[in-house]
Amino acid sequence: MGKLKKYKIKTHKSTAKRFRVTGTGLVMRTKQGKSHFRRRRSSRHLRQLDKLTGLSSSVIAKKVKRLAPYLSKYRQNPGR
Repeated sequence: MGKLKKYKIKTHKSTAKRFRVTGTGLVMRTKQGKSHFRRRRSSRHLRQLDKLTGLSSSVIAKKVKRLAPYLSKYRQNPGR
């Protein structure tokens, strides 16, 4: 009798581009408000937008890990 074939899970690509996973397993996201109307903001505020922030809810982090199961396996996650 042959072996059962294990299927790969497809990655939700927009989720993989928006989130990254740290070495300790924390799901990080970029901050909002970076696309337009940036001229009126202070340079201090614009610098703060460059930093990543963790997800506030563990429920959302669990959904992200389900949508992108291989996100923590590889080091080539999206930067920002």
